[in-house]
Amino acid sequence: MVLVKKMAIDESTPLLENPQAKTKTPLPKIQLGLTLFVLFSQPMSSQYIFPFINQLIRELGVTGGDDRKIGYYAGGIESLFFVTQALTALYWSRLSDYVGRKPILLVGLAGLSISNMCFGLSRVFWALVASRCIAGALNGNVGVMKSVIGEITDATNMARAFALIPIVFTFGASIAPLFGGALVKPHEHWPKLFSGSFWVQYPYFLPSLVSASFTAFSFLITALFLKESLPSKRRGKGPQPEIGAQVGTPSNENASPVPIRTLLKTYSVMIPIANHGTLGLVDIGLFALVPLFYATPVEVGGLGLPPFTIGLIMTAYGTCNGLFQMLFTARAIERYGEKRVFCSAVLAFLPIIATFPTMSWIIRTQKQVGLAIWVLVVVQLLSWVVVSMAYAVIFVFVTKAAPNKYSLGTMNGLSQTTTSIARAMGPATFTSLFAFSKEYNLLGGNLVYVVLLLLLCLLVFLSRRLPELKKDKQ
Repeated sequence: MVLVKKMAIDESTPLLENPQAKTKTPLPKIQLGLTLFVLFSQPMSSQYIFPFINQLIRELGVTGGDDRKIGYYAGGIESLFFVTQALTALYWSRLSDYVGRKPILLVGLAGLSISNMCFGLSRVFWALVASRCIAGALNGNVGVMKSVIGEITDATNMARAFALIPIVFTFGASIAPLFGGALVKPHEHWPKLFSGSFWVQYPYFLPSLVSASFTAFSFLITALFLKESLPSKRRGKGPQPEIGAQVGTPSNENASPVPIRTLLKTYSVMIPIANHGTLGLVDIGLFALVPLFYATPVEVGGLGLPPFTIGLIMTAYGTCNGLFQMLFTARAIERYGEKRVFCSAVLAFLPIIATFPTMSWIIRTQKQVGLAIWVLVVVQLLSWVVVSMAYAVIFVFVTKAAPNKYSLGTMNGLSQTTTSIARAMGPATFTSLFAFSKEYNLLGGNLVYVVLLLLLCLLVFLSRRLPELKKDKQ
């Protein structure tokens, strides 16, 4: 019986292995590098305000002198970018399936550059609101750039390419807060260089100018050197992503995008999108809470750190995160598989959440930032480094869940819309909940962390519903 079974296996096995089965296509270094460089403009534009936004809100006087209410207004400003992005991201991505990726990228970069200039010149609260709305509405770039990466790679190198995205975001998340915190009020730090009345009247213009200049430079790079990747618009042939192969995905061989309504009804399409959205909600909530918690006065339960120190902390985190993602993420995915890496990475949210109330308790006891606090800060940020691995993996899941190559933009648009909604809700919800918890001493001021823990449980549940991706062959 064993002999018969062995013969059956042998007879169904090819005598000669496909020599290309294990061959990995080299990454398209130039076009991938250009795409990642343009992607870098996203965190450079959205996150440079984090170190000083709380101080800016305080100086505008909209809180009436009550520092406990800063979280309400700061969270609103931080969320507006993602609110307007959520309303338009799907339309930009859908449009890119028809007109091409490059035109949409150029519109988004131009909008970002203009809005950043306007933000730096704003001296009233509603002007800040308008500039952030413009930035989000004209920026559908993230979903479009993920589509570009999916189109210039194939099944053998897609995971390695997507593993570079968290590196770009973390590097941007480290650089942006650094210059955002260091360049505010330049007339005080460098009075010989910035001695005019302009810098006194607009003390937050310099970091906005740096962000706007980088985005304008990215616009020129895209216009001159980035090639169109949409199959129906580009010249010549290139690698195609292996998409539409997951069980339950609606396959469509026609050269046209699958209707959005069909995608929304497909389980295998919505599970990766739900994971991406929940991951973004928890992550952006924590990203908004960290600088707020660090900046909140000690007597209220925060660490009372100045903007420059917060910028240095976030820079150190970004540097460590980038190195970790570069050295370990792609190797971990190849060795353990996408699903196992994702499920393990999201569990690292737990120590991040737990360190907040622990630091609050210590600071109330010691009345100063001592060694124990700095140890917990390091533990918190190192755990966050592990969490970042989840993004590289979820991008692969979203790309491979697309029904065909003509729907990749729509697929990434749906995913980006979902995570933009989550990111829009996150800062305002969690910073307001933080302020509400502290103001009314709910659960000892820790209600916000209980809510985050419940959302983490939902994310863990959804992560277990992701499919096991098959090993790709050339």
